[in-house]
Amino acid sequence: MPLVSEFFGIKIYMYWKDHSPPHFHAEYGEAEALIDIENAVVLRGMFPSRQLKIVLAWCELHKAELLSNWESAKNHGTIEKIEPLQ
Repeated sequence: MPLVSEFFGIKIYMYWKDHSPPHFHAEYGEAEALIDIENAVVLRGMFPSRQLKIVLAWCELHKAELLSNWESAKNHGTIEKIEPLQ
C-alpha cells in the first residue's frame, strides 16, 4: 500500500485496484479511516476530530491529484506522492 502523503503524524495511503467509490486510507496512531475523495467524508472508521478536520481540508485541496492517483491505481499504475500540509 503506497504512502501518498504524511503530515502532522497522519499517514495517507492508497491501494492498487481498490473498491469504489474513490477513496484513500488515513492513519493516525491506532485510528484508521477510509475517506471518500469526491465528497471529503468518512466512509468507514474513526478518527480524532482535530486530525479529521486536517485530513478533510487536505483532501479538498488535493482532490484532483487524489482522483488522478485513484484512476492510475485502478490499473495498477503509478501512485504519485502528494504535497503534505505544513
